[in-house]
Amino acid sequence: MTIKRNPTRSVPIGSIQIGSGYPIAVQSMTATKTQDVAATAAQANALHEAGAGVVRIAVDSVKDAEALASIRKQTRANLAVDLQENFRLAELVAPLVDKIRYNPGHLYHHQKDKPWQDKVRFIIQQAERHDCAVRIGVNCGSVDPAKKEKYDPADSITPMLESALEHCEFLDSLGFSRYIVSLKDSDPDKVIEVNQRFARQRPDVPLHLGVTEAGMPPDGIIKTRIAFEQLISRGIGDTVRVSLTVPNNRKPEEIVAGRQILADISAGRVRSVVRLRRDQLNIISCPSCSRVENEAFVELAAEVKEMTRYAQQHAITIAVMGCRVNGPGETDDADLGLWCGPKVVNLKRGTEALGAFPYDQILGRLKQELDHLIAARTVGSS
Repeated sequence: MTIKRNPTRSVPIGSIQIGSGYPIAVQSMTATKTQDVAATAAQANALHEAGAGVVRIAVDSVKDAEALASIRKQTRANLAVDLQENFRLAELVAPLVDKIRYNPGHLYHHQKDKPWQDKVRFIIQQAERHDCAVRIGVNCGSVDPAKKEKYDPADSITPMLESALEHCEFLDSLGFSRYIVSLKDSDPDKVIEVNQRFARQRPDVPLHLGVTEAGMPPDGIIKTRIAFEQLISRGIGDTVRVSLTVPNNRKPEEIVAGRQILADISAGRVRSVVRLRRDQLNIISCPSCSRVENEAFVELAAEVKEMTRYAQQHAITIAVMGCRVNGPGETDDADLGLWCGPKVVNLKRGTEALGAFPYDQILGRLKQELDHLIAARTVGSS
């Protein structure tokens, strides 16, 4: 199957090139605590050996940055760093990595009186000084609040698109072209739509594809496959990640799954006629990463999936998130949401917080809410 790729420019990331003239690269992210240098370096190497073109590591503090310096010495992987709220860490990490990823929606947490343009300019200055590429990473659950306020809450796509385009224009104005963009959602259909719309307006910009919080295999692989088939078959996508909720020792499965999907698309073995059932239970969960504050999160996600099997025929979405960075916002669109702290799990009904519960009590409390929701909808439809 011959696929004509969008004519994007090429962007060097360490030893590889991302863009239309180069093979689609598969990426992943370490799930170990960044300050556990031995474990993180070992996982980066395992992902690299599995075929990862880029390995991303989260850095949320100065101590994380110090650990990154040691990790860098122990791996040959092309490293990307994930900056969340603290844009100032770019100065510490840029000398150590090949790519910096920032989220436009997370630029408002530190130095709130400073314009986002100044913060991005600082990141780009560090990237230029230290020969780094940049990813503008737009996520459905953490969209720029200024963009989100402009549109109907039901329209989650347009704010993401506007945010990405605005940041592209700003980087262009700085004379910086060594960037790629990602626009991610937990709904494959939304991933398809937002990336198609972006590609029509900026066919020159390489795209990183992924379905965020895809969940556990095999469901998470199926959701991701749907999005990748629809986009890559249209020439959209230059690097990909399959985000799965799996234990740390199974993280290379993300690379294996990504490579298999790409091989199948290339060979014409596509299943794009398959669409997600909109009349069935949908469980989304974030990929395990270093921000997870209690590793019981992965086990909890599996327990939620098992416990809710009786509700399979109900069109209800349950989100299970592993940390406080993305959890509060990225559960807002779910009917029921859980985000995990070190000792308790926070339960939500849509945007409404229902309280925090110990790990050994949360399943029972979740079942109560699920039963109430099913009962309410059954009455409403009768």
